Amino acid sequence: MNKPVYTILLVEDDDALRFIVKDNLEQNNYNVLVAEDGEKAIQLFNENNFDLIILDVMLPKVDGFQVAKKIREQNEHVPIIFLTARSMTEDKIAGLTIGGDDYIPKPFSMEELLLKIKIFLKRSQTVPIGEESQIKKIKIGNFIFQPDELSLTINGDVRSLTLKEAELVKYFAENANKVLGRNDILENVWGSNDYFLGRSLDVFISRLRKYFKPDPSIKITNLHGIGFRFSVKNEG
Repeated sequence: MNKPVYTILLVEDDDALRFIVKDNLEQNNYNVLVAEDGEKAIQLFNENNFDLIILDVMLPKVDGFQVAKKIREQNEHVPIIFLTARSMTEDKIAGLTIGGDDYIPKPFSMEELLLKIKIFLKRSQTVPIGEESQIKKIKIGNFIFQPDELSLTINGDVRSLTLKEAELVKYFAENANKVLGRNDILENVWGSNDYFLGRSLDVFISRLRKYFKPDPSIKITNLHGIGFRFSVKNEG
């Protein structure tokens, strides 16, 4: 078997589920560290470098939301996938608001989890050292957007983006001044379309409006019953 390339932090208090997920991830050649409560998760995160976090919401000692906040204070980029109870709609929205990139409702299939992990790890691969000059830069109004670095810059002020935020900005930039249907956005950025993802999209739109606020030439307009328009006025 090849040496594991990626290290994942799995935070889950259910012993049986934690064992099953860890075993499946290791069989798929991931290095996995586990925590059964929020305190242990924060400790492990502080002591190791992780490529992805799988984080249950309901945890002993420190809940998943607080763990995510601690992680985001130190690292804006590492993908966070929340595990949530299917009935807890507000948990899903709250988790994405905090800075989570996606969620999987319980019960879930390992195939679904493995697919999402593969997608996130592929998208979050960093640019190799020595190729900095090839980093793509996209001008959006007065902002410079660097999708490979997950950053948005204006007047020297750099904001780090989560992976999902960067993907949404990229989709908007590529389709500036066009009417974009909600379903089209969800399919292209999230890869699927359901009620909860629709609610998630609204959370991300609110975040982006705040990020782009320093440049009045950029607006995200809600077109009721249709979707959104990402408008950028050209200079001059």
